[in-house]
Amino acid sequence: MSGAELAAILVIALVAAASPGPATLAISATSMAQGRRVGLALASGVLTGSLMWSSSAALGLAALMAAHGWLIEAFRYVAGAYLLWLAWRSARSAMQSRAPLAVETPAAVRAAYLRGLGLHLTNPKAIFFFGALYTVGLPVGATAADVLTIFLSIACLSATVFLGYAVLFSLAPARRVYARARRLFEAVAATLFGVAGLSLLLRRTA
Repeated sequence: MSGAELAAILVIALVAAASPGPATLAISATSMAQGRRVGLALASGVLTGSLMWSSSAALGLAALMAAHGWLIEAFRYVAGAYLLWLAWRSARSAMQSRAPLAVETPAAVRAAYLRGLGLHLTNPKAIFFFGALYTVGLPVGATAADVLTIFLSIACLSATVFLGYAVLFSLAPARRVYARARRLFEAVAATLFGVAGLSLLLRRTA
């Protein structure tokens, strides 16, 4: 595998990881609302889910799941319900006149990690993305070392993106902006989570 081929794969992975979506939205909103430690915990959960799907695809398990439509359908409904639950949480926060107390207790950190993990493990798009990446994206004649190189490179890239979002949005200027417009941020988050969840639940499959 040449350096150019690896670079092309990483560019695709970067666009997929960094583009706006439920995961990046959750990381940025949580980091602004609850601080760096909780934001990093949620980002770590998202990263763990990403690595699990990536390793599954590298081993051929994602392609096997994609071949069984009922598994994807089950994931679609679970993901839609989970996104609607996140929308309800954000909507409830938006309706509160005072911001909830931001705490960084071990329980809050653990809950954030599990929320991030659940968010990415119930993402049907991740199955298809990593499945395509390791099948269509792999150059002809790729060796086990090439697959391992891609996996580790994507892991480093994903860690940089997800943890970087948490650090960026937990900075004082971002948190001050959030404090002034908290209810607006939460309302936007509720809308986006709700739209994403409903689009999954109402999507028709061929």
